[in-house]
Amino acid sequence: MSLDVSPTLLAQAREGRVDQADFLATVRDSLPYAYQVVAGLSTELAAGDDEFTTDNTTPSDEQRAQLLRALASNAIRGSLEDHFGVKLAFVNCHRVGAFRPGAEDSDAYREFTSLHNQIRNQSPELRSC
Repeated sequence: MSLDVSPTLLAQAREGRVDQADFLATVRDSLPYAYQVVAGLSTELAAGDDEFTTDNTTPSDEQRAQLLRALASNAIRGSLEDHFGVKLAFVNCHRVGAFRPGAEDSDAYREFTSLHNQIRNQSPELRSC
């Protein structure tokens, strides 16, 4: 299960309206490592002039699982992007990049998400991620 959903949030979903703040609180509480990584990247990106910033920390298996769950879900990933004002990109199961919104057409974004960058970021210890 990706998220620890409260009865209140589940009731909202059943009614067809989910409060964005409630959803993000659930993401933050359920996937704290992933949430902290995105929060840190967005802060770092906002503080500088670079096109993007990246976290290349090798996380524990539990932390890696949080990143995978957060970034594999369109709803979670999109909510994090909207909340933090970034465009996220993901290489392997641990390297997250935060780009400025609209960066999808930039050389930096295309390079980060390229096939050759995916291959360059392979390592035997991350084989099972």
